[in-house]
Amino acid sequence: MTRIIAGAAGSLTLTVPDAGTRPTSDRVRESLFGALDSADRLRAAAVLDLYAGSGALGLEAASRGAASADLVEKSPRAASVVERNARAVARAVPSAVIRVHRAAVDAYLRTASATYDLVFVDPPYDLDDAALGTALELLAARLRPDALVIVERATRSGPPTLPPGLEPVRDKRYGDTTLWWIAPSEE
Repeated sequence: MTRIIAGAAGSLTLTVPDAGTRPTSDRVRESLFGALDSADRLRAAAVLDLYAGSGALGLEAASRGAASADLVEKSPRAASVVERNARAVARAVPSAVIRVHRAAVDAYLRTASATYDLVFVDPPYDLDDAALGTALELLAARLRPDALVIVERATRSGPPTLPPGLEPVRDKRYGDTTLWWIAPSEE
């Protein structure tokens, strides 16, 4: 069972797609959002959740005070689940603007005009490094100067290859999952 951990929609149960996704565990989300809260990264933030799956990361951010959350998911089944979850969270957090985009990540990033304060990149574990690198390269142009990007991958995959314009901030391992914190370079 996946749920919103805290905020206006706290304890709301989220539906999870029956196949093809790997939801971020409650333990990892709790730790991640505790760190984001303490760094004051959520209040009024424009959030982007790429490879949204169930939408749990972007919707948790909306529950905790983000101004907007754009959730991008190309799988038709998963996108339907994200839309259902987004409607439920929107009822609990009417002040947040929550949009679901049924699109491939690269296609969305090539056509998007918005910029973001906080981005979650939680691709399928089998997404190869080149594809992730392309997504990060496209994403760099969509980031505000003080933005933060969180990439979640299997620990065995190693750190993502970062394009020019992005630099690592830190990483945190949770068993077979690692979160890499990335920010725009000050070049």
